[in-house]
Amino acid sequence: MPRPFTLFTGQWADLPLEEVCRLARDFGYDGLELACWGDHFEVDRALADPAYLPGRHALLEKYGLNCWAVSNHLVGQAVCDNPIDERHRGILPARIWGDGEPEGVRRRAAAELRDTARAAAAFGVDTVIGFTGSAIWHLVAMFPPVPPTMIDRGYEDFAERWHPILDTFDAEGVRFAHEVHPGEIAYDYWTTRRALTALGDRPAFGLNFDPSHFVWQDIDPVGFLYDFRDRIYHVDCKEARRRLDGRNGRLGSHLPWGDPRRGWDFVSAGHGDVPWEDVFRMLRSIDYQGPVSVEWEDAGMDRLTGAPQALAHLRQFDFDPPAAAFDAAFGSGD
Repeated sequence: MPRPFTLFTGQWADLPLEEVCRLARDFGYDGLELACWGDHFEVDRALADPAYLPGRHALLEKYGLNCWAVSNHLVGQAVCDNPIDERHRGILPARIWGDGEPEGVRRRAAAELRDTARAAAAFGVDTVIGFTGSAIWHLVAMFPPVPPTMIDRGYEDFAERWHPILDTFDAEGVRFAHEVHPGEIAYDYWTTRRALTALGDRPAFGLNFDPSHFVWQDIDPVGFLYDFRDRIYHVDCKEARRRLDGRNGRLGSHLPWGDPRRGWDFVSAGHGDVPWEDVFRMLRSIDYQGPVSVEWEDAGMDRLTGAPQALAHLRQFDFDPPAAAFDAAFGSGD
């Protein structure tokens, strides 16, 4: 059976949710991965207003859409980040930013993640996707020389802050799917291993598979899927394109998205370097049963063109497996 395809609404949060629902229906999507910003899924209202969640369901049903996951990347980023600065003020709700005192921001962000689990459970969704932040991402260049104890403390800080959050996830029957991404405690293969170990491999913490950042880091996304197959709780289809020409660097050179001097950039699915057919074949091999969500990002293409085009491109790889082995007809039938 074909799996459901959803549209992640994070890049559409400037539009009212009803407008996004209309567009997603017209594009041919089966549902939405609702972002917890804009007016799409408001955690505080979900817990305070008895009419809010039924209203969200009614709106989705009006357009023939479903929801399997909500995403709270922006607040999750502030749970572990160091430093907390003006970048966070730009992405956090005012009630989470407060007076901007860093530890207060982190505590309020952690409380909001716990409330997100409660809101998701009340909404009938069992997966929350997001970021963790990191106290040690700023040490990635390893100079000035970084003592191993500083890295150890970063993972200890992560575990101390996330265990209480995950206790609430467990109590609510909801899982957290961390998006492996630069800037987070887990940003590549080995840091993912270490992050899972830091939490004692507790099942409440898994992964949102997004291959776009693996591509520019030269990590095999298909091998990652296989090795972490028991932790793939959600899949986002985002695309990246490398242009490492001897001048353009892998780290982006502090250049804006879409600048031709960047060594890599996000592009609409089908226009980059992710081996999508191999990804979908592996998803079938590891028996991933969840939805596939298109996270559309492309500084050089209008989203009204890119979102339906990405869906059409990806659907072609969601073919049914054969009913029998192709060589079964060669046998005697014994």
